[in-house]
Amino acid sequence: MSKSDFGLIGLAVMGQNLVLNIESRGFKASVYNRTTTTTDGFLAGAASGRSIEGHHTLESFVASLERPRKVMIMVKAGAPVDAVIEQLAPLLEEGDLIIDGGNSLYTDTERRSKELEAKGLLFIGTGVSGGEEGALKGPSIMPGGPASSWEVIRPIFEAIAAKVDGEPCVTHIGPGGAGHYVKMVHNGIEYGDMQLICEAYNLFQAAGFSAGELAAVFEDWNQGDLESYLIQITAKIFAQNDPNTGQPIVDVILDRAGQKGTGRWTVMSGVESGVVLSTINAAVEARILSSLKDERVDASGRLAGPESGAGLASIDKAKLVTMVRDALHASKIISYAQGLDLIRKVGAEYDWGLDLGAIAKIWRGGCIIRARFLNHITEAYTRQPDLANLMLDEYFEGVLRTTQQNWREVVAIAVQAGIPVPAFTASLGYYDSYRAARLPANLLQAQRDFFGAHTYERVDRDRGEFFHTDWPDVIEG
Repeated sequence: MSKSDFGLIGLAVMGQNLVLNIESRGFKASVYNRTTTTTDGFLAGAASGRSIEGHHTLESFVASLERPRKVMIMVKAGAPVDAVIEQLAPLLEEGDLIIDGGNSLYTDTERRSKELEAKGLLFIGTGVSGGEEGALKGPSIMPGGPASSWEVIRPIFEAIAAKVDGEPCVTHIGPGGAGHYVKMVHNGIEYGDMQLICEAYNLFQAAGFSAGELAAVFEDWNQGDLESYLIQITAKIFAQNDPNTGQPIVDVILDRAGQKGTGRWTVMSGVESGVVLSTINAAVEARILSSLKDERVDASGRLAGPESGAGLASIDKAKLVTMVRDALHASKIISYAQGLDLIRKVGAEYDWGLDLGAIAKIWRGGCIIRARFLNHITEAYTRQPDLANLMLDEYFEGVLRTTQQNWREVVAIAVQAGIPVPAFTASLGYYDSYRAARLPANLLQAQRDFFGAHTYERVDRDRGEFFHTDWPDVIEG
């Protein structure tokens, strides 16, 4: 009996769909799950009649694999991954490969890579994006680890990845934790994208758009520059009615959002690395604020503000659609610019040798943030690999120039109407701050020197030369 080409541990929906994808490309697979009933149910159901064999023990699972063994772990990030590796590693032999396909924190991946290398085992931390459907039909895959480890799994990953223009949406990201880091920032950009779409929805809702009208707007947007997976599914969401009430399904869903941590990790990494992520941070904070449902309901009757949506109903709907589209397009560019800036900065700190154009290229298909304008991002970094910021590329500079008037008006209208648009506002603030030749930080430095003698630089002296002023005493009382 022939041995399996690939092994997978963890049969939640993502794991099941991924192994079905692998088998459909002509590879024989073995699976193991801690709960044996899950394994048996999968074999009797979706895996029935396929070249997939299940095992109730790790020993038999490992024995069923062709060498070098290729084992992918699809379990919850954190301690569960360490627990599986601790049980699995003693059963493997030198040159065998372990792949962590969950949303692990990249520093954990760096640690595991070193620990397993010391035992003679190969390890790859791999970001997998696309959700359940992507896992089954073709995800975007972001593997990080030694190039030699990548070559071991490359034929399988290239076979199962999404394809755009015949090219697989997978590439070797870089060594160590590079794959999981890029996936983490991908998810941060995803947070920004989703929040921006929600803010557009909030404006339209205040202006009196029906769910049917919104479905048509987003369907139309998906035919143009905003074409993307998230815009596409948003159109379908607005078109869906609740079978119990007959109302649009979006209207019966509670406005309290969840999150699994990758957005927060991205923001924390930005703070640690000194990279501004105002759009992504606004998206994370918006989810946190949404969780305060009871407090918000109480505050809505106590804290003063303009009448909700005041003035919006008087704006021509077609004009408002154009204005919001431009604001969304411009803010989306900012979200990607910030995320890619973070990847560039941290990649340089770790000496990962990251190729931002290649990363954008594999995001074109399979992943949640797949979008038409990723082609333009790839082109931007092809034209200028050392591009300091995506906004400075000639294409994106042009888009921001033509959309910014509507962008500014949308933010102003929302503020006047009392409608929260934190991500639109943060994006515009970042754009205006980045293009400012002079910011008020000179006063900030004076304040710091006044209370803490932190010193400051002068405009009429060389950079790096610091000065202190003997400030007058403050008389209290």
